Amino acid sequence: MTAIDPTAHLTAEQIEELGRELDAIRDEVIAGRGEKDAAYIRRVISAQRKLELASRGVLLFSFFPPAWLIGTAGLSVAKIMDNMEIGHNVLHGQWDWMRDPKIHSTTWEWDHVSPSDQWKHSHNELHHTYTNVIGKDNDLGYGIMRVDEDQKWSPFHLGQPLWNFINACFFEYGIAAYDLELGKNLSKHRRKDPEFRARAKAVGRKIRKQVLKDYVIHPLLSGPSFLTTLAATFTANLVRNLWTHSVIMCGHFPEGVQVFERRSINGETRGQWYLRQMMGSANISGSKAMHFMTGNLSHQIEHHLFPDLPSNRYAEVAVKVRALFEKYELEYVTGPLPKQVFSAWHKVFRLSLPNKKPKVTTPDREQELVAA
Repeated sequence: MTAIDPTAHLTAEQIEELGRELDAIRDEVIAGRGEKDAAYIRRVISAQRKLELASRGVLLFSFFPPAWLIGTAGLSVAKIMDNMEIGHNVLHGQWDWMRDPKIHSTTWEWDHVSPSDQWKHSHNELHHTYTNVIGKDNDLGYGIMRVDEDQKWSPFHLGQPLWNFINACFFEYGIAAYDLELGKNLSKHRRKDPEFRARAKAVGRKIRKQVLKDYVIHPLLSGPSFLTTLAATFTANLVRNLWTHSVIMCGHFPEGVQVFERRSINGETRGQWYLRQMMGSANISGSKAMHFMTGNLSHQIEHHLFPDLPSNRYAEVAVKVRALFEKYELEYVTGPLPKQVFSAWHKVFRLSLPNKKPKVTTPDREQELVAA
């Protein structure tokens, strides 16, 4: 919620025309989906499974340092592939059009402690609907950070760089926590809610399954390499969590990305929804390998405009989307990974401190921000 609205120069008619142009881009990709796209995701899934199997096999001999390094690196990459280019995108329904029951959003389960059905609700239904709307989008600050200067500051926010770092290290557990909406469900009354208890039990079962696989069965199969395999698996999960957290932070938190008040989306049209996605997201520039390892979420703007399009098509879509940014004189927030990571963390630190000058807000706006 910047003092100057970067979209103020657009008329209502221009916003709706922008929406129609974006609809046309989406329709063109949907009409062109085919066997080449299907072959792509099948190759990726096959490569990920082979890499994970080979890496776990090497880690059976992780007592030897070279085997530990090779196995840990391979398992880290395999876990990132599973979460990013495969799991995240399959669960978005990007490949449902193939009608393959083995690669479908309704049947897919991933290498993650958050059950897929709960993640789909909090991410697909809430985050993508209410992108960067304070008090509605749980992905915005993960419920533990101040994300805008107009939000009331408290001493608790001094610790948000630390909270954010801890969340990054154990990111999959952080995701499971806010999928459960623990912040509002930990009260004695809400803990007794049957729906919450059922969802909490499902998370508990998924955590047990993941812990059993990663920290019990695989290390035990390693025999004398038990401890080194245990350390390797922990390291691979840590690398995956830090990488995933960094990519997500770069998509919505760098300087220049806008946040929105809840009342701003009342009566929102399709064109306005598109515009909010454009202003509330940021991209990461880089090589094809980098884009792949981010699950093509380096094209975060395009992903938020078209979350159900195949991820391998975002690069070609980005060229057309960026042209629309230029046509409508909007800022396309992008940059290399180090720049975006620095920008996001700079914002985390900046907002952990009280404002240098008091913000002037209306009583209604202050009440809304406090509630958020």
